Amino acid sequence: MLARAPKAWHGFFPLKLLALPRIQGGQAGQVRYRPFSRQGPAETGRLGQPQGPRLRTRLLITALFGAGLGGAWLALRAEKEQWRQQQRTEALRRAAVGQGDFSLLDHRGQVRCKADFRGQWVLMYFGFTHCPDICPDELEKLVQVVQQLEAEPSLPPVQPLFITVDPERDDVAAMARYVKDFHPRLLGLTGSAEQVAQVSRSYRVYYSAGPKDEDQDYIVDHSIAIYLLSPDGIFTDYYGRARSAQQIADSVRRHMATFRSVLR
Repeated sequence: MLARAPKAWHGFFPLKLLALPRIQGGQAGQVRYRPFSRQGPAETGRLGQPQGPRLRTRLLITALFGAGLGGAWLALRAEKEQWRQQQRTEALRRAAVGQGDFSLLDHRGQVRCKADFRGQWVLMYFGFTHCPDICPDELEKLVQVVQQLEAEPSLPPVQPLFITVDPERDDVAAMARYVKDFHPRLLGLTGSAEQVAQVSRSYRVYYSAGPKDEDQDYIVDHSIAIYLLSPDGIFTDYYGRARSAQQIADSVRRHMATFRSVLR
């Protein structure tokens, strides 16, 4: 009966017919069935070859290909970032910020000019010692940047500078008292009203003293930015109040990595 069944029926029966014994005495022997042979624990292909090694090879090739694409993407990203930084540096140089020299007194009473810092990276901030909150916050951030960079011996040292925009009150003694609370290498620079005005104009720093109160106290409104000077003494970058210490440190590292002196 099974032999006469339509061929389509065989699709519904995953059984394999064993060889029938010879018919003896008009009676057929018992018919036995067993399931079709399934793949065993090891995966096999059409020719019965194990697929495990092939699968691992394909996965390895895929992983290597993905790693190659990831590396290429990171390299292109780094190259693009370097190109953008170079374009920004060139634009800032064309802005002619920080041109010329300056002559000021440090908090020890020693005369300082821009040439004294040639060969060093410089982070510079303009402010005043009577500033209630912004200047201390920005100087603290500047110091954090310097400390992060100091922790990497492979990097050149960075000189922090604090230049007053309030020469009337910030004399040498006042600057000495103020800078000692931030960093041992922080230099405070002051001078006459004309000297401070000259260096401020050079770096496009705006400042204006407000009206005095009954105690002769006043607030100085001024630009808020940290300036980066290269070892050539050239204005290289600036960082506004919104930039974090980590962001500034990362930017300084990139400038250090791409720096090529133009004075040689």
